Amino acid sequence: MNTAPQRSGSAPRPAAVEARGWGWRHGGRRAAAVDGLDLRIEPGERVLLLGPSGAGKSTVLHGLAGLLDPQDAESRGALLVDGVPALEARGRAGLLQQDPEAQIVLSRLGDDVAFGPENLAVPRELIWPRVRDALDAVGLALPLDHPTGALSGGQQQRLGLAGLLAMAPGLLLLDEPTANLDPAGVLQVRDAVAAALDATGSTLVVVEHRVAVWAPVVDRVVVLAAGTDGRTGVTHDGPIDRILAEHGADLAAAGIWVPGHEPELPRRGLTGAGSGGTGPGEMLPGETLLTARDLAVSRQAADRRSGRRRRAGRPDPRPAIDIAADGIDVSLAAGRALSVTGPNGAGKSTLALTLAGLLPPAAGEVTATPALAGAAGAEPIHWDAGELIGRIGTVFQEPEHQFVTTTVRDELAFGPRHAAGRAGRAPSGSALDARVDELLERLRLSHLAAANPFTLSGGEKRRLSVATVLAASPRVVVLDEPTFGQDAVTWRQLAELLTGLLDEGRAVVSVTHDEAFTAVLGGDRLELPGPTARPPGPTPSPNPTAANPTAANPTAADPTRAGTR
Repeated sequence: MNTAPQRSGSAPRPAAVEARGWGWRHGGRRAAAVDGLDLRIEPGERVLLLGPSGAGKSTVLHGLAGLLDPQDAESRGALLVDGVPALEARGRAGLLQQDPEAQIVLSRLGDDVAFGPENLAVPRELIWPRVRDALDAVGLALPLDHPTGALSGGQQQRLGLAGLLAMAPGLLLLDEPTANLDPAGVLQVRDAVAAALDATGSTLVVVEHRVAVWAPVVDRVVVLAAGTDGRTGVTHDGPIDRILAEHGADLAAAGIWVPGHEPELPRRGLTGAGSGGTGPGEMLPGETLLTARDLAVSRQAADRRSGRRRRAGRPDPRPAIDIAADGIDVSLAAGRALSVTGPNGAGKSTLALTLAGLLPPAAGEVTATPALAGAAGAEPIHWDAGELIGRIGTVFQEPEHQFVTTTVRDELAFGPRHAAGRAGRAPSGSALDARVDELLERLRLSHLAAANPFTLSGGEKRRLSVATVLAASPRVVVLDEPTFGQDAVTWRQLAELLTGLLDEGRAVVSVTHDEAFTAVLGGDRLELPGPTARPPGPTPSPNPTAANPTAANPTAADPTRAGTR
């Protein structure tokens, strides 16, 4: 692995950060996301920003990147980068956001990494060496012309980080940079960041719930209060070793993942998710609900006719599709969990979507038993939304992909209302309100009931996305990285809720790299092998406007886009 993607260009000037009584309240929200923040970060410091879910950590990073528009919210105090308002210093910072897909701007891997340097007017002859160095550093060993639309969530995270390293910003802002990575990828990406900092001297502010990952890299920890208990601003600030030694127990109680202070794990049979199921029949423990036989999965559209040709051994006249994983035989049973694990790019999310009836099998079959299907038919891929919602509920890897209303409460009520309407009956207002209130309370979202789902923190969005699926009481629940962005307290609450579903007799499928979560749910484990390594492809033809990006794009000189990757 190339440990220093800086051979092609001079090192950046590290940035200084200062907050003076800074506060921010999103439009339409009653409470401030951050309030009374006083903070000074010297050039070249490496800071781990901690706090419970909803403490405003992501808001601070977005503010430093110059992405918060005061016209859309209420701001007070000052947030400065190199002594000037962060809004005016855009381009000094590079931000890796929680949603890596939102940062992909071009269709080819190499072009996407080159986008930032091009917009910063890096000399043309230096751009592609930077691109290769950055991709090597994060371990994304794919051809430069590989389509970005074919990347897994973890690969998208690596791509986003490579784009930042290629820009060589003076202030590196990372928001949960290893959340969707496999264990080996976590260490590789962390070490790539450390090597880049060693080479450039840039300032680092990283948000991560699990302290142990970043403790060897940072030299200072800053902890923010949750805000919901009346406290605001910084609660702890200092060298990481001293803060953990003196305040580790207090931080763990507040939800920080402190080494040596793991949360108490819930036990099966002692929890309950609170409501009965919907749909035909009653579930019996161990009863098979869904089976997959000789299954192959692909993100590319594969119609049923094409799949039948392959199963029958007949040639298909259309071009071959890329198979993410194949040869899969698995059964989902009532009251039993299935954890799908494996390295990034192994096809875990694609398998989850196929089992959930949202992608057609590329080959083989997914079949629901009568206990799950009822009158809907045996193949979930042919079910409509109303038939799916009370049978198989899916929590996507990116929470925003499943939000459809403008308030948290309406989001939770949407599924049950839709399911009841599809069944030709009006939902009971009191029963629905009770179910919504229960989920809001259990997942610590009650204070956000009137908030727009898209303004929540990453951890809050994840809990809401889980709750929206559970509100319709499906018999099979499929979750993609369900513990992403959770502090130790909300992690345990999610685990309790899902073990409660198993106790009720539902089947739970989780795509996860979280070993503790897998252990809590128990059940079966399906580990997919990693993708076949492919040699790097040819370097794309350099963009003829790279040396002068404004020639073809009058907005390219605006550092806003380049500074946010």
